[in-house]
Amino acid sequence: MELQINLMHAMLLWVIAAAAKAASQTIKPDCEATCGDVSIPYPFGTREGCYLNDDFLIACNHSLSPPKPLLWNSSFNLQVLNISIEDHRLRIYTFVGRDCYDKMGKQYDQPTLAYANLPRFPFSDKGNRFTAIGCDTIAVFNGLNGADDFTTGCLSLCNSIRSVTNGSCSGIGCCQTSNIPKGLFSYYASVGSFYNHTKVWSFNPCSYAFLAEEESFNFSSADLKDLQNRTVFPTLLDWAVGNKTCEEAKKNLTSYACKDNSYCYNSDNGPGYRCNCSSGFQGNPYLPNGCQDIDECADPKRNECTKVCINTPGSYTCSCPKGYHGNGRRDENGDGCTPHDDQLLIVKIAVGIFIGLIALLITSSWLYWGLKKRKFIKLKEKFFQQNGGLMLQQQLHGREGSSESVKIFTAEELEKATNKYDEDTIIGRGGYGTVYKGILADGRFNVN
Repeated sequence: MELQINLMHAMLLWVIAAAAKAASQTIKPDCEATCGDVSIPYPFGTREGCYLNDDFLIACNHSLSPPKPLLWNSSFNLQVLNISIEDHRLRIYTFVGRDCYDKMGKQYDQPTLAYANLPRFPFSDKGNRFTAIGCDTIAVFNGLNGADDFTTGCLSLCNSIRSVTNGSCSGIGCCQTSNIPKGLFSYYASVGSFYNHTKVWSFNPCSYAFLAEEESFNFSSADLKDLQNRTVFPTLLDWAVGNKTCEEAKKNLTSYACKDNSYCYNSDNGPGYRCNCSSGFQGNPYLPNGCQDIDECADPKRNECTKVCINTPGSYTCSCPKGYHGNGRRDENGDGCTPHDDQLLIVKIAVGIFIGLIALLITSSWLYWGLKKRKFIKLKEKFFQQNGGLMLQQQLHGREGSSESVKIFTAEELEKATNKYDEDTIIGRGGYGTVYKGILADGRFNVN
């Protein structure tokens, strides 16, 4: 038990050390790696000196348990769920808009709008969907796309909850649009109805609308009653650095965000640029020495070497051991490792010797068993002669013309006749041995 506890303790320390090492590669020294259960990788940070600029400030609300990270400051009240430096996305909570009625068709609560106004990072045009829920619902989505206004919407109608299909947002109980423009920094969504839900009130008293990450919502008929008490949904933002292109940003290396062993590419949603670790490196491209070399040789899946793999900064090389030639690669441009001619000769000689030994062993075994069988036959003949076998044969030849004949039985025939010399067949014992009663193949009795 003590050994198991020590092993568990050692494993826990290893996990903590590994997590600390991973965190140290994504944050600046002496900066908080998390806020609550959310990792905060650089260029984001929770205090001055730990983030790249004000665009990347995460306000960590320690009055909550666990602490909650908020985007920029608490006045926006946009809770951060996840920050990714690999695909440059932020996941935040955004609010649901609703419009509810009583049985008589009167609004029993002030309608609310689904809205958000982001001064820095745009909403993702690829991972989000505008969704409306209801059986007497018309939803309108308005946004500001740069200097241009943007409007879209959808219609959702149904007469009975039985006509609703779970998982479907085709306009019966649920409608949806993925037509989200690039560069969308702010939006508001409103919902309305044709009959104030009077015809569907028993199972759908409200209309709902929200912008949410596509994978975060799967429509169910239970949503028609009260949206299952959800007031927020995860929504994706695309983030980038500044408002310059890579070419413009590289002119000032002091403020240029991409560090060692990384490359720059322009944002495809809104202004700014992004950084990624170069091929053969992994880590945080926004930190000095944040992109660490990948040891491809440590993982067979990461290299194409057949024999010898040599890791190099950002890559690896393949080679063949002594006695082989080739480039050591198994990909389409590789010819692997082929033994030299002298190596092939040695291999052929070794194979020949092995085959010869096997043949010698088989021949020796065959001769051994043949000689042993021949020796056994001679021994049987010797015993036959010693026990009067020749005299018996002469007597038998002399009685060939008589009506009665004497037959010499083989050992196998006697064993079969006596049921392998079963003790139940014994009829007597004397000075010359034991006497057995046997039954011959033709049914006659015989005494041995």
